[in-house]
Amino acid sequence: MNISSKAATVLYRKDNHSCIVFSDLVEGHGVQANQFLIIDENHTALIDPGGDLTYTPLSIEISKHVSLQDLDYIFASHQDPDIIASLPRWMMHSHCKVVTPKLWSRFLPHLASSFITDKLSSTVDDRIIAVPDEGQKIPFGRNEIICLPAHFLHSVGNINFYDPVSKILFSGDMGASMVDSDAAEPVDDFAAHTKLMEGFHRRYMTSNKACRLWAKMVSQLDVQMIVPQHGRPFVGRTMIAQFLKWISNLKCGVDLLSEQDYQVIK
Repeated sequence: MNISSKAATVLYRKDNHSCIVFSDLVEGHGVQANQFLIIDENHTALIDPGGDLTYTPLSIEISKHVSLQDLDYIFASHQDPDIIASLPRWMMHSHCKVVTPKLWSRFLPHLASSFITDKLSSTVDDRIIAVPDEGQKIPFGRNEIICLPAHFLHSVGNINFYDPVSKILFSGDMGASMVDSDAAEPVDDFAAHTKLMEGFHRRYMTSNKACRLWAKMVSQLDVQMIVPQHGRPFVGRTMIAQFLKWISNLKCGVDLLSEQDYQVIK
């Protein structure tokens, strides 16, 4: 990886195909979040663009690389505000299609007010590509982006995105770590890094079963980098294998519940 500016880190660049992460655009009290831009020749896609906290700085940074109006896709892994709350603004200022889980496709129009929808040349529904539970391949430039099922990790309707050219898995909240700085720096000490992941994954991921099934699926892909929506990436087969083993053995969510968690306050 090479740093191209303070705001942007180039994860991959070869043969007119680039993957760029923006990791320090959130200001104020919002949790740190990564946004991703994929470029293939004249085609562009934005992954998990976030909310109003990131829209203005992200649009400024993206415009240094591509024209906003020419954005082909926005990929939204699930419905959370740090994922897609800025949807109306992107729809107003570009002609993009929005790729999102089918489960959430009927809810996303709630983000767009009548003021916004009246200005669009088409309906919000016409701009949404609803991905079925089993996943979907989305044509992109000379290649495709593969939407992978990631049910209940953490959202009940959740997908990840795999770029077979760069071999990068954009894993959403899987692998997320709570860091205040240097989010673009790869993990170099996995054992120490687990302290930044464990609390989040135990609370937000639904069950060990879901984690194990996800890890088994990912292990079948040729993945060179796992880049979560929060925190630092895992780079190289050794580090990725350590993460998949760790998440496969993690007890989380409903695994940890007992009667003590369901009591009436006295």
